[in-house]
Amino acid sequence: MYKKQVWFYVLFIVSCSLLAQKKQVSLEDIWGGTFRANYMQSLQSLSNGTEYIVQEYDRASAEMKVEVYNYKTGEKVRTLFSSKDMDGLPGFQTFSLSKNEDKVLLGNQIERIFRRSTKGIYHVYDLNTKKLTPVSSEVIQSTHFSPDGKKVGFVLDNNLFYKDLVSNENIQVTEDGKVNEIINGITDWVYEEEFSLVRAFDWNKNATQIAFIRFDEAEVPEFSMDMYGTYGNDLYPSQEVFKYPKAGEANAEVSLHIYDVASKETHKIDLGEYEYIPRLQWTKDANTLSVQTTNRHQNEVKLHFVDAKTYQAKPILTEADEAYVDVDFDLTFLADNSFIWTSEKDGWNHIYHYEADGKLKNQITKGNWEVTNYYGYDADSNRIFYQSTENGSVNRGVYSINAKGKSKRELATNEGTNSASFSADFTYFINTFQSVEQPSTYTLHEAKKGKEIRLIEDNQELLDKVNEYDFSPKEISTIEVNGNELNMWMVKPSDFDPSKKYPLLMYQYSGPGSQSVANTFYGANDYWYQMLANQGYIIACVDGRGTGLKGRDFKKVTQKELGKLELEDQTEAAKILGNEPWIDLDRIGIWGWSYGGFMASNAIFQSNDVFSTAIAVAPVTSWRFYDTIYTERYMTTPQENPSGYDSNSPISHVNKLKGNYLLIHGGGDDNVHVQNSMQLIEALIQANKQFDWRIYPDKDHGIYGGNTRLHLYNLMTDFLLENL
Repeated sequence: MYKKQVWFYVLFIVSCSLLAQKKQVSLEDIWGGTFRANYMQSLQSLSNGTEYIVQEYDRASAEMKVEVYNYKTGEKVRTLFSSKDMDGLPGFQTFSLSKNEDKVLLGNQIERIFRRSTKGIYHVYDLNTKKLTPVSSEVIQSTHFSPDGKKVGFVLDNNLFYKDLVSNENIQVTEDGKVNEIINGITDWVYEEEFSLVRAFDWNKNATQIAFIRFDEAEVPEFSMDMYGTYGNDLYPSQEVFKYPKAGEANAEVSLHIYDVASKETHKIDLGEYEYIPRLQWTKDANTLSVQTTNRHQNEVKLHFVDAKTYQAKPILTEADEAYVDVDFDLTFLADNSFIWTSEKDGWNHIYHYEADGKLKNQITKGNWEVTNYYGYDADSNRIFYQSTENGSVNRGVYSINAKGKSKRELATNEGTNSASFSADFTYFINTFQSVEQPSTYTLHEAKKGKEIRLIEDNQELLDKVNEYDFSPKEISTIEVNGNELNMWMVKPSDFDPSKKYPLLMYQYSGPGSQSVANTFYGANDYWYQMLANQGYIIACVDGRGTGLKGRDFKKVTQKELGKLELEDQTEAAKILGNEPWIDLDRIGIWGWSYGGFMASNAIFQSNDVFSTAIAVAPVTSWRFYDTIYTERYMTTPQENPSGYDSNSPISHVNKLKGNYLLIHGGGDDNVHVQNSMQLIEALIQANKQFDWRIYPDKDHGIYGGNTRLHLYNLMTDFLLENL
């Protein structure tokens, strides 16, 4: 008996000693780079399919270069080009090769405009002659080689131009461009944000014609933001003014045009009735342009073929849905101009093959799972490569299948998240794998059957670093809520004791088609959750109705009433979790960012019998304040659906606020404008409700820069420690 007691005591001392050796994570660790992972540098496959290129910078020599590597061996083969070989250009930030890979576009002095758009100074470097040619002496946007590599299209002052590299002339295609009135060849703010489209022009196969979209935004209301600058350097605020169509307001009038290089004539194309032109793309036929249009409700997308000889448009395919139709970049044309298309028409997102006349040839993928990424089609093997949720909605696998929908092959399907980057000829792919237990691991595979060739990076150093800390497993499970099996993750304290009671903090985003519960490794917030767990909190996340990857009906059930069912699910999930003997029912909090901030605000206003504390970062507080394309896709217009907008707006429920509420916003948020929070703040003041709030001057929707993120997370941590 004594020996047993001694042995138990020794084990206890050893275990305590081991625990004592574990580090406690801090916010300085999280935002100071302690957990920085190794990533694959942004690589680009060369057309030969056996080599890839990577941009590298040599600090010692201040040399920027692009190196060529062999896929199979990973060994450096040669230097494709280097800044030291270029007279008159000390360096470059971006590069893009011409189709035949004999020229490269080099970008310098690159400045960010909005989320995806940039501007800068560009040069063309000829890899054969070593000649460096400026595209323009001015700052330009959206530079793009013609397919023959002899011309470069670009936009300057909202007008479309191209550089003729043979004659060294700059030819102006349009002349009516004007800031905040007319845009040619690039998109307005709302197209860039919601359709992920920046460059709105495209060369045909023979470089004889340019198709482009023209935006007339004269009737679109202007939005302005005061920017306060750096203390001591700016005596007066500056003002950013741009066109931003809010729900129910006027959009830019968009039109399609084709410019003929030889005649220098521009032809306007009649596409019938439409509101948006979210995609344009030349087909394999130099005389056939494909264009996608959609109505204002976005519940009908039409694919048109435009004859570039007659300038006549013909609808080829119409996709319709009672709710909305997603627009993507998956359209791929085969040699015979038949095409690959993705659709939710059978209730799940799948791949379809259509004839050149729009007649359905066959549905390629089928099943109660989603295609989450279409990688492309290989003509030599007649196979299609894609990523999907066939192994469960929280996982991703990489597969291939032939064009008839037969002979499916699993290429990378370990439980977790697999994503692929294929070589140009689909000989190889680099697979990125991660899970809740494994940081990103990069491996090279043969694309034919998925055979692994070599390990590139396994981030073992990061995993070793994580193991030094007192972290708990991130447990993925499901929870039955309101008749639906919802995905959930949970993090408990490392010394979790089921006989004790713990406060619960719920995180969610909840936006249409989103996913917050996935089998992936830690992000910055996950390290924060570990820190909170070590201070005695349980953190959980539930993906409710309206989120993605569980089929069309699950995703689109929230149509016209954003926030209603999502709040019901978060509230019910909190109640169910609160029934656990180890959760304190009186100490349940919720937080979120953007759409998640909208939801957290609604939770503390409408469900404060369940939630006692909430943090809302950059929230939409009324969908009337948000942009047309996103909002009306799910809500139609405020004129058509006023109750849908107002009944679920946090502003409509300020009188119900009870509990602890922290509201945070960036003063320079061009996406979810600070107006959202200011309107809510005023409503709360007039309702005589007390709450905490913080505005970060000049910060955009991401609220970052310098010490900003560290300050923000210190603020939120302190608020939770004091109130939850």
